[in-house]
Amino acid sequence: MIAVERLRKSYFVHRRNPGLRAALKSLVHRPREEVKAVDGVSFRVGAGERVGFLGPNGAGKTTTLKVLSGLLHPTSGQVSVARHTPQDRSPDFLRQITLVMGQKQQLLWDLPPSETFLLNRAIYDIPRPRYDETVAELTELLGLRGLLDKPTRQLSLGERMKCELAVALLHRPQVLFLDEPTIGLDVTMQAAVRGFVRAYNERFGATVLLTSHYMDDVAALCPRVLVIDHGHLIYDGSLDELVRRVRPDKRVLLKLSRPVEARDLSKLGSIVSHTDAQAVLQVSQSELQGAVQRALAQLPVVDLTVEDPPLEEVMRELFERGVSEGAA
Repeated sequence: MIAVERLRKSYFVHRRNPGLRAALKSLVHRPREEVKAVDGVSFRVGAGERVGFLGPNGAGKTTTLKVLSGLLHPTSGQVSVARHTPQDRSPDFLRQITLVMGQKQQLLWDLPPSETFLLNRAIYDIPRPRYDETVAELTELLGLRGLLDKPTRQLSLGERMKCELAVALLHRPQVLFLDEPTIGLDVTMQAAVRGFVRAYNERFGATVLLTSHYMDDVAALCPRVLVIDHGHLIYDGSLDELVRRVRPDKRVLLKLSRPVEARDLSKLGSIVSHTDAQAVLQVSQSELQGAVQRALAQLPVVDLTVEDPPLEEVMRELFERGVSEGAA
C-alpha cells in the first residue's frame, strides 16, 4: 500500500546574524544552507497494517507524511501510495487517503461540524445514502451524538478532535496518515481516539501510519514501528523486538508490607525508586529468575510485578546512542 525508496527531501534556508549590518549585507549576499529533512529513507507498508512512525522533534516524520500525502514534492527517490504517485495529486489518489494533523483543523470555526461534513461530501462527491450511512457509523464509533450541531468554537478540544477525525474519514479512505492525533487530549479522550482508530482499521481494512510522542498510542495501536532520527531510518521492526534490543533488562515492582533497607534491595538489582511501601528494581534478563526467587524468600513482599522498561526510556536511550549505533 505504501512504498518508499531512497526518499530525500532537502530545504535551503538563509542564515544571518542579528543586527542592522547583517540585515543590509543580506540584501546583497544571502548565503544558503542545505537542510536534509529526510535523507535516504526506504520502507514498505502493507494493506491493513498499523505502523508507528517515531522520532524526536525535527527528525523528519511530518515531512515524510506530507510527501506521502502529496503536499510536498520529494527532492529525490520514489514514493508510491495505493499505486499512485502522491505528488501528482490525482482525484483517485486523494479519495483513498486522509491526513489528520493534531495541530491543524479543517472544521469551520463559527459553523457546526455538520456544515463541514456537507462541504466535504460535495468535495468528494459522496452519494447521499453512503454519506448518511458513514455519518451514522462515525457518530456511533466516536460518540458524536449532540456535537454535530454545535458551533465548532463551543466544543472542547477533545470534542473538536473527534469531529476532525470524523470529517477526515467521511470518504472512507484506505490510507490514514495520522500526525499527533491525540496531542493535547486528556487520558480519557486519548483512549477514545485510540479505540476509534483501531475499530476503523479493523472494520474497513485501512492502512494506518501514525506519528505520536505519546508512547501509549504506539503501544496500543502499532505492532510494528519505524524509527527515524536526523532524517535517517534507524529501525524497522516489531515494537517488542525494539524494546529487547535497546533495553533487555526488566523492571521488578515490589509492594512491601513493611520498610526494607536499600542495601537489601541492591543485592537483587539496581534501585530505580524506593519508598517504605514499594520499590522498583532494574534487573538483567539473565538474573531475573534468581532475583524474583530471592525477593519472595527474603523480603516482606505483598505483590510482585515484572514489566518491560517504559517505552519513553527505550526511545530516549535509542536516540542518545545516535544514528550510526542505532542502525547497527
